[in-house]
Amino acid sequence: MAEHTKKWTEISRRYRTYMRLEKHLSQNTIESYMRDLAQFAHFILRRYDVAPRNVERQMVENYMAWLFERGREKSSQARNLSGIKSFFNFMLINEMIDASPAELIEPPKAGRTLPDTLSVEEIDAMIGSIDTSTTKGLRDCAILEVLYSCGLRVSELCDLRIADLFFGEGYIRITGKGDKQRLVPVSAIARNRILLYMEQRSKPARASDDTLFLNNRGQKLTRVMIFTIIKQAAQRANIEKKISPHTFRHSFATHLLKGGANIRQVQELLGHENILTTEIYTHLDSSHLRQTMDAHMQIPQ
Repeated sequence: MAEHTKKWTEISRRYRTYMRLEKHLSQNTIESYMRDLAQFAHFILRRYDVAPRNVERQMVENYMAWLFERGREKSSQARNLSGIKSFFNFMLINEMIDASPAELIEPPKAGRTLPDTLSVEEIDAMIGSIDTSTTKGLRDCAILEVLYSCGLRVSELCDLRIADLFFGEGYIRITGKGDKQRLVPVSAIARNRILLYMEQRSKPARASDDTLFLNNRGQKLTRVMIFTIIKQAAQRANIEKKISPHTFRHSFATHLLKGGANIRQVQELLGHENILTTEIYTHLDSSHLRQTMDAHMQIPQ
């Protein structure tokens, strides 16, 4: 097994480099792919003790069945299969194998369900629950406002820099997946929240670092810290829904489309490469929320 384990480690290292340099994927995406690949490799080594080039279709199908038996959600199963296919495609491109053992395997069918969203009232309640008499409170208030009114991914929020703020033009610059940049309108209330926080925030730990949102040691916030901020605000507002940073992004997209925004416009604001990803939000009723949203969102014309 040691020899085959070494081969998996060697090819996995090359695959990581390929994703970073050739595919230009974000660090978070790469780490997610590598975790899934490590689990798959462990399964193959334990069950069959073969090198990557000797994996057969039946082995991949048995792995997918193993995921199902352990109660993995269909979306998780599909993500794992997508990563496996990507790995073997890499081997195919580099002529390590003649055919991918995962090529003809279909992902589990999943219903197109809209993720949980928050109402405008619930978002207001969460933001209103924050004590803004402290620097931390000003920061947390700005974070929730920006997450919702700009529809950011949590990684994009953590990476947001002062140099990305173009308040005079009414936009912020976001660096998304694959280092692709986009401009997102920022509402007046979000700008004010940010400016109030910036007046009180601590200096960055490094003079060269202009990261916007910092912890109390002047360092960049982590995804876990953002999740904690949201969880605490939801508890204070007595909201029992399962809420994550992505819930704000889902709410942003849902409310825009309900308010009459064009799907292409929402696709650009979210930074979705494929419009099919955005279309999950379109099976909604046509009730309008524009007046309620105007307080939070600056919708481009």
